[in-house]
Amino acid sequence: MAGVQPQAQGKGGGKTALGLRKRKRVGVGIDMTPMVDVAFLLLIFFMVTTVFRRPLAMEVNMPEPGAKVEVKESNVMTLYVGADGSMMYDIGRQGLNPVTWDELREVLVLEADYNPELIVLAKVDREAKYEYMVDLLDTFDDAQMGRFSVIPMTEEDKILMEGL
Repeated sequence: MAGVQPQAQGKGGGKTALGLRKRKRVGVGIDMTPMVDVAFLLLIFFMVTTVFRRPLAMEVNMPEPGAKVEVKESNVMTLYVGADGSMMYDIGRQGLNPVTWDELREVLVLEADYNPELIVLAKVDREAKYEYMVDLLDTFDDAQMGRFSVIPMTEEDKILMEGL
């Protein structure tokens, strides 16, 4: 709390240049302890009640080296992503169909509804921007595709894409 404490008189006597007597100054001391206590209580309160945002990360399960899984060809959707961001997809061996980034989520959802055992095999050109890879994984997450693999595109795949 605040309190009034008389200040000790300094040197030089008690008279001014005009011969008047100086008044004693009263010093005011303010106890800052309660304010510091309240500040720390507020700090602790906000630290304890703050909810931190969870990190945005996708869990990726990597297969064991050399592991092979037999899958019916009709359950595999192959998605090709070119260096320029162009995309095509093929289900089984039905033939390549062009698809845009805006249509990709809808195609994935429709095909997954039609075939619940669908596995997406994404072949991405090594010359493609990293942004395409991130957008592709985000689209898989939005479409709730739980089973997918990402592998580099081969030269045969590039020739197949360029042929169409």
